[in-house]
Amino acid sequence: MIDRVTRNTIDYRPFEPPLPPGRARALPWGSVLGASALTAVIPVVASLPLMPPLGLIMLLTWRLLARFALRPWAAAPLGLFDDLVSGQPLGSAVLLWSICFIAIDLIEQRLVFRDFWQDWLIASGAIAFCLAIGRWIALPIGAHVDTVLLAQIMVSVMLFPLSARLVAWIDRKRGPAQ
Repeated sequence: MIDRVTRNTIDYRPFEPPLPPGRARALPWGSVLGASALTAVIPVVASLPLMPPLGLIMLLTWRLLARFALRPWAAAPLGLFDDLVSGQPLGSAVLLWSICFIAIDLIEQRLVFRDFWQDWLIASGAIAFCLAIGRWIALPIGAHVDTVLLAQIMVSVMLFPLSARLVAWIDRKRGPAQ
């Protein structure tokens, strides 16, 4: 695989074959699907539901770090899969994730160049939006889960840098942009 590494580094491998284009395009989809499935299958026993929405975090990270890795319509089928495995009301992640993609597109029209802190701020707003509106869709208004929701938002926001490192590593393994 041709890494984005110069010839002067120890990681330069000139004869390693690149990933086939189909597999390179499938890696972002597979990582988001895997993260959504991981959220549903990890047996967590806790008194507070603090499990972050890993599929959403991974989707936002791919969208913010590797803009063209996922198509603009990718949020809908990935959200549908997340709804199916997470037990949320069907269509909630489809709607919320699509709104996040549209909002990120609108932000990108205003901010041409961004750094990591701005990406983190954008992802934090999108995560907080999705969790808050998802709570409003899934639970009755009288349910007292606001403090737990704030804790879940904080845990999710703090996982974004780890997700960014993972996505950057996967993107580097995918090879140069086609």
